[in-house]
Formats: sequence, structure tokens, C-alpha cells
Amino acid sequence: MNNITPTRKLIVQIPCFNEEHTLAQTIADIPQTIEGISEIEILVIDDGSSDRTVEIAKGLNVNHIIRHTKNQGLARAFCTGLDACLKLGADIIVNTDGDNQYAGADIPKLLQPILQGTADIVVGDRQTDKIKDFSSLKKTLQKLGSLAVRQLSGTDLPDAVSGFRAISREAALRLNIVSSFSYTVEMIIQAGKKNMAVAHVPVAVNPATRESHLFKGLPNFIGQQLSTMIRMYSMYSPLKVFFTIGVMLCFIGVLPIIRFLFFYFAGDGGEHIQSLVLGGVFLIIGFVTFMIGLLADLISFNPWIQLPSATVNEVLVLKRTSWGVR
Repeated sequence: MNNITPTRKLIVQIPCFNEEHTLAQTIADIPQTIEGISEIEILVIDDGSSDRTVEIAKGLNVNHIIRHTKNQGLARAFCTGLDACLKLGADIIVNTDGDNQYAGADIPKLLQPILQGTADIVVGDRQTDKIKDFSSLKKTLQKLGSLAVRQLSGTDLPDAVSGFRAISREAALRLNIVSSFSYTVEMIIQAGKKNMAVAHVPVAVNPATRESHLFKGLPNFIGQQLSTMIRMYSMYSPLKVFFTIGVMLCFIGVLPIIRFLFFYFAGDGGEHIQSLVLGGVFLIIGFVTFMIGLLADLISFNPWIQLPSATVNEVLVLKRTSWGVR
């Protein structure tokens, strides 16, 4: 504990969409004092709620309220909060849900690895095997999804989709969430590919108060998460992705060419010229795909990574300010 920096500002951000019945308890569970933290502020991001969420937040005297005039999705609300927290001078940002799913009393546990300088991002492990509200199917999907994220990101997280997480200021400045569905998976893959230190701690959860806003049917949920994984992995490992696709296309192209050669040497090549043409088309497409991956890989090694970390952060702050982020 001696290596904990004594003066840090923490902002707890709470993305909300129609959370009038649970927001008060969510805020009440947030600790008012935490060792190693000098200031604790609460930011509510209202994502176009049609109920009394904003009125409830005002009545609770939270420090900051930001409103989306129209529902933009959880990821957009998360990003709005992240930008606001940075502008408000947060040293550490904790994200929790407005449905009181996560136990606010565990916030100090989330902060410890960051305060001790051993992690940039800390994710709360809900230990889903112990959650009675989760069906066997949901637990299985969570395990498979987290396994896939671990493989893609190079991190070691047992609960990759948990939204209860702490983020250092430096890590927040380097994140760039592009999805409108959910930030959880995309954030971890980005963190892994950018060599951030990602840790996890066990956290408690409260009984479910409502159905998930994100889970709108199993096929939709799985499709959205798979799309996010593929998109993120393609962004940060384009050469691997396009090289694999290119090799597959070339392999498909070789098969009809072998067929043509077989008939050609048998003296009947003229009747199977279409196999040669088809194979040639697939080989060309495969080669072009590989070149696209090579170009994307070169583009990914942009000048930003050559700058010292502090310089990159300062430039990003200036950019956020010039873009008019609120």
C-alpha cells in the first residue's frame, strides 16, 4: 500500500437508458471515500431516456449530467462519458451500469491494480458460474465469447463482456471505440493490441432488475459480438486476416487449374478452358486480397506510434478539444 499515489481524481460514469427505478440505488452504492483517491465525482450519461432518469439524477445531486437527445446505443454513451471524464480531469474512470447490476462496494477492488501501477485497465470478473440469474446457455456463451476475446486480444480475462471496469487516464486517451452496439469486447481487443496492461478482479453482482437492453435475441447478440471481434481483429492485425483470406482464394483457384492441366495433358484441354479462366480469376483475387492486407498493415504502422507516450496523449487531448467533444 505504500506505493499508492495519494492524490487521484476518480470519476464514476454511469451510462443510462430508462433507469429511473434503479439509478438511485446504483449511486447510493458508490463509496464516498476510497484510499488513494482524493476526489470522487459521479457522471450520468443519459442516452435519450423517455422516463424520469434525468430528473432522478438531478434530485440525487450527481456532479455531472450529459444528455443524448436521441438513443445512440451503449457504446456511444460510454464514449461520451469517457471524453467528458477526460475533460473534467479524471485520473481514473470507473464505468458501471445504471441498472445496479454491479456491486458499487467493489469499486476500490477495481482501482487497486491501477493505483499500484500494475494495470492500465481492470475488468470486474462477475464469476458467471455463480450467477443464478444466468441460464446454462448464457453461461456457456459467456465462456466461449471470453475465450475468443482472449485469443484475439492476447489478454487473460475470464469475463470479457463485463461492463464494470476501471480505466486509467492514459489508457482512456488511447481508446477509440467505433462500434455503436457495445464497447466491452472492442475495448479489450484494442487494449491487447496496443500493449496495455489489462487485469481482472472478482466482483459481486446484485440480482437482476430488468432484461438487458443489449440482449435482443440470441442470434442478434451473437452476430453483433462476432462482427465486433472480426472488425477489431482486422483493424489491428490486417495482414493476418487478409493473408489468410488470400491463401484460401488462391487455394480455390489452384484446384480448377489442376483440373485443366489434367485434361490438357490427356489431350482434351480445349474442352476445359473455363477451368483455367476460373482458376486464374481466383488467383488474381487472392493476390489482390493479399496486397490489400499488406497495404493495410503498412498504414497501421503510422507515425503516432513513433511518438513518446506523453506526446501522443497531449496531441490527442488537443484533437478532442478541437473536435468540440463535450
